[in-house]
Amino acid sequence: MRAQMENDLRLESSLWVGNKRYVAVLTGWHLKWTEADKKNRDKKAVSVPVAEVVGVEEGRVEILPHKSVEDTDRDFTVFYVKRSSSRSSSGLLWRLGRTQFTCPSRVLRDQWTRHIRTALKTHSPLRPHRLMVFINPFGGKKKGRQIYHSLVAPLFELAGISSHVIVTERANQARDHLLKKDLTGFDGVVCVGGDGMFSELLHGVIGRTQQEAGLCENDPAVTLQQCPLHIGIIPAGSTDCVCYATVGVIDPVTSALHIVIGDSQPLDVCSVHYGPGQVKYSVSLVGYGFYGDVLAESEKHRWMGPFRYDYSGAVVFLSNRSYRGTVQYLPADPLMSSPRDKTRCLSGCGVCSKSTEKLFTNSSDEGSLYSSYSGPFSNESEDDWVSVDGRFKCVSLTCMSSSCAKSPLGLSPSAHLADGTGDLILVWDTNPLGFLTYLYRHTTSQDQFDLPFVEVHRVKAVRFSLASEGEEAEDNSGLNVGMDGEDGGYNGSTSRAGSKQNLATRPEGQTKTNKDKTLNPFMCGLCCRKAPTASVWNCDGEILPFPKIFCKIHGQLVRLYARGIEDGASLKDCAEERLECNRTCSLPR
Repeated sequence: MRAQMENDLRLESSLWVGNKRYVAVLTGWHLKWTEADKKNRDKKAVSVPVAEVVGVEEGRVEILPHKSVEDTDRDFTVFYVKRSSSRSSSGLLWRLGRTQFTCPSRVLRDQWTRHIRTALKTHSPLRPHRLMVFINPFGGKKKGRQIYHSLVAPLFELAGISSHVIVTERANQARDHLLKKDLTGFDGVVCVGGDGMFSELLHGVIGRTQQEAGLCENDPAVTLQQCPLHIGIIPAGSTDCVCYATVGVIDPVTSALHIVIGDSQPLDVCSVHYGPGQVKYSVSLVGYGFYGDVLAESEKHRWMGPFRYDYSGAVVFLSNRSYRGTVQYLPADPLMSSPRDKTRCLSGCGVCSKSTEKLFTNSSDEGSLYSSYSGPFSNESEDDWVSVDGRFKCVSLTCMSSSCAKSPLGLSPSAHLADGTGDLILVWDTNPLGFLTYLYRHTTSQDQFDLPFVEVHRVKAVRFSLASEGEEAEDNSGLNVGMDGEDGGYNGSTSRAGSKQNLATRPEGQTKTNKDKTLNPFMCGLCCRKAPTASVWNCDGEILPFPKIFCKIHGQLVRLYARGIEDGASLKDCAEERLECNRTCSLPR
């Protein structure tokens, strides 16, 4: 079908770009123009997928940085996606490409603009027409309004997208609006802000969908309904981890262009059930121990701005805390993928595609079939769960790599965006130098899991609970005894099998302790204070004060206006047929 449409010639004529004549061809899938007057083979040719044409305007038009229009009878301007490499990340920057064409007559110009607009409607059906935009004016460097009005709004206007803009005045305003107001006619919602603003939209969209479906989202046994509204992210916050991990760059124009052309990236979501029937949602990090303590400490220093995270991280590291607990997890299918397989989730990821087929098996329409999806626990029993006891520096669960500018590969470099699983990272108690090595490796290309006190598991669900009073007392007595003169580091010869077992084989009421992983507390004079017996959870930047939680991964619960990280090394079939390629071709998806 596609090959037939590709060969279905729609329009061809001679056009001028500047003083050079080109042969322009519009087919069902591409707009291509080639130099016509050169006799040698070194002809400049540019091919733009119709799906990546942003818009077409009559006359000589510029949009960014400022809009200008020169109305002429025989000219029209085509705007399209143009890629370039990013020095600060592995992803690709998208820019607004622009080419002005001159026709022999006004009739031909009108014919070209009409055909291009028809092709956009026919072959880009997922493009949004109406969006609800929430701007956080206080996030990051407080430039949310400026970013939207100067960089994003002109692109929306060019693409014919109408937007309803709401500048938020308080926390959770966006979430409450999505839960209560009429959303009829909107194709998606967009946040201009950081990860906190995205979290508000995530909770609002999921909560609204479950309300309309008559489901109780607070019930861990409920299979949540897939959300029909897409979510777009314009990065403008202190932290933009979700944008970085799904697009590959922190750039408002790149993100806006993904929204304009209607890219659609499914995303796994972790529901975190805690307290008396409460639930939060996470896509990047659910962290206990170090990451929870850093967040709690940073809340005391909000006046520092983004620097508070670095300061709080140093304070918590010097405190050298570890926490006793029991982690239970439901392993994912090891044949699908592994957190140690050295693969990266990029645009067109094969693992995510196979997982889509596995998650949605009874229909070709994902949107309608999610309601029939039986959930990740339909064929699982308590015997399949694995339990781990011990003292941990940190316990982390992530549904994506959680990469960012400071950690280009993230918490779990081989995690996938839409495979229905999460990566559980267990960092056992160790000496300060060992833990510093683990943290430092996040900023390099070294394998942070290749350490004797670190484990990583691909899972579908996780439970965490504190040790009982008797176990905690026994463990604390071990703290006073220490390691018989050793340096307090992790004993690499200890078998981890002694602290891990299936729940089916554990005698009732028996708890397996691991004294070999019990260390002398190291307290810095700057941080001398009694170590707490329990930490808090960091759920995508929000503190959960309940240590006991249950986490469940919901495969492809939401969709973002994104396509995953495009790897510059994977660009194929370059649009330019000469060496100086304009990178207007598309990656295989």
